[in-house]
Amino acid sequence: MNLVNGFKSWRKYRETRNELSRLTKRELADLGIDRADINQVARQAVGY
Repeated sequence: MNLVNGFKSWRKYRETRNELSRLTKRELADLGIDRADINQVARQAVGY
């Protein structure tokens, strides 16, 4: 069961990271996110 939960968390992290990466610099700025912080924000979103 732990492996399944780990995979689900990783998939959610990847989806979040990809969605944020598609945003423009302006859209990220509106959210208060710098492009260099995308990985960290995605990790926080899934609880890593």
